[in-house]
Amino acid sequence: MKTIAVVIASLIAFSGIGHAADFIAPVKEIMEATKSNWADNNSDWTDIFDASRLDRLYSRDFVAKYQAAAQFPAVDDDGISPFDYDVIVNGQDACPLEDLRMAAAPVVDGVAEVTVRFKKSACSDAPDGKDYTTVHFLVVEEGGKPVIDDIVTENIETQARDSLKATMALIAKGQ
Repeated sequence: MKTIAVVIASLIAFSGIGHAADFIAPVKEIMEATKSNWADNNSDWTDIFDASRLDRLYSRDFVAKYQAAAQFPAVDDDGISPFDYDVIVNGQDACPLEDLRMAAAPVVDGVAEVTVRFKKSACSDAPDGKDYTTVHFLVVEEGGKPVIDDIVTENIETQARDSLKATMALIAKGQ
């Protein structure tokens, strides 16, 4: 019996079935911070790229691109962020996030795509106020743990996907 249990556990581990929740974990932490940032609770803004999160939640390649881009801070209160907008809601304004949903796709070529959907403008009277925002987190395993390797937003106007790593590379080049 013990051998059968070991074989089943090995098959589950090899197939990736047991890892879906693991790939969602870093995304969940980022989304909880983002949701808190836009809540009506007057709490302090949580930097999703602070040093402790960069070390734990993001891939080495993502961190390198972030640090290169951070050499060119956007105009903000701290003068340390390369962004002058919230990269998750893909804008400078949002309402409290509503109807937030997360789902992880199976791992393909070492990457699990975690798709997050939410309404960022539900409190708005604008025609698109009830539309969903979709963000794709590309999660890889490094050092035995899942980490975010890229954050990809859907550009509603161009119907294109915008990679945050590509944006950071442009910022680092001074563009």
